Amino acid sequence: MVAASAGRPVTTEPLRTDSDPNIEVVRDWLAEYVYESMRTQTLEQIVDRLDNAIIARIPELADRDIRRDLAASTRAHARVMLSGLTSDTFDFTLPDEVHAFARTIARRGFQLRLLLRTYHVGQEAVLDYMTDAIEERRPPHEIERAVMLRLFERSTRWVGNSVEALTDTYMEERERILRADLNRRSETVRTLLGDGDVDIDQASIRLGYRLAQQHLAFVLWADESGDAEMSGQLDRVAARLAAALGSTRVLTVPSGASGMWAWVGLDDDAHAAQVAEPGRLERLVAGSVEPPMRVAFGVPAAQLAGFRNSHREAVAARQVAERSATAARITGYREVEIAYLAGADNAAMRGLIGRELRALAGRDANATRLRETLHAYLKSHRSPEATAKLLGVHKNTVRYRIQRIEELLGHPIEARGLPLEIALACVATYGADALP
Repeated sequence: MVAASAGRPVTTEPLRTDSDPNIEVVRDWLAEYVYESMRTQTLEQIVDRLDNAIIARIPELADRDIRRDLAASTRAHARVMLSGLTSDTFDFTLPDEVHAFARTIARRGFQLRLLLRTYHVGQEAVLDYMTDAIEERRPPHEIERAVMLRLFERSTRWVGNSVEALTDTYMEERERILRADLNRRSETVRTLLGDGDVDIDQASIRLGYRLAQQHLAFVLWADESGDAEMSGQLDRVAARLAAALGSTRVLTVPSGASGMWAWVGLDDDAHAAQVAEPGRLERLVAGSVEPPMRVAFGVPAAQLAGFRNSHREAVAARQVAERSATAARITGYREVEIAYLAGADNAAMRGLIGRELRALAGRDANATRLRETLHAYLKSHRSPEATAKLLGVHKNTVRYRIQRIEELLGHPIEARGLPLEIALACVATYGADALP
């Protein structure tokens, strides 16, 4: 088992010697080779040769700071591997400089495959160098094969074990960085959502998200509890939502194991106004949210105040969505604002519904049908024709039902139009649970 901790032996295995002829002669030749290679000038030439070969094929490593760390890693590799070359046991211990290079790759934001490619290219460079070194030194013919096998086997095993150990080092550092970045982002967002003064420019830099723009906040969550892959699913849905809204600027912060807060940056006031058109938001994102995901949107607004207000509205819309009888995948605050405000006090809401709807507050099929007709009538600006089209019935049916509704209410609809609309919106949103 290979561990990633620096300075700790990971494997200790006897080196095969039974196939090596004249083993003492082989050791003597290798000892002389190691002595010559470990001299400072020679060692630096080896390091330069290997690093130049690596950078020629991986130009991302040509950065001055990265190249310095690469050189330190190569030098440390060479010293440790050469010093153990004459031993019959293979003690694999990675120096600190080697782990430091793997961490540098992670900290600079490169993918793991760049680190793996570095070692793949480096191994080729090492084998080329060793081939040249053997040809240059011309070992006795009877031990040449044994020398080549020892050098190639050791270098190959060393590189293989290094890759395995440093993959762990890279992943640990990458996870640490991501956690630190996430913590910094979460702290900044919490500060922004508070009431205190905030340096907008500094906060924007920390977040990598511009606060001096139009924002559309949304809350994303899953119906089921989170697992190890839920975070990735939330990120992917958030990215799809941003793309559907015509933006590549999205800020996300986990709110729990299966939930996320997010903000999408919109281009300008015209873009924000377009998104805010009634029904347009739902149409834009309709294909982006599938079970088990659900999303609740605020209203687009600008600057820090808009960042805060749109989020507050998205949270409110989620509260309504989770209480709603329809379990809609997409909920916009503007569509449920009345129900949210009225539903803040359940007792008061039920009192309003019972008082305004009277006999229409019943749970039977007839009362339900008349409530739906009245709600459609009010949304259709009191047009029997538009209501009939919305419900799929004849306009005379609508007129008959409206007459019956006014009889049950005890007054014309126009006399209490707004309270009736609020009561009906609450029932439509919360379902039978809202009825007294």
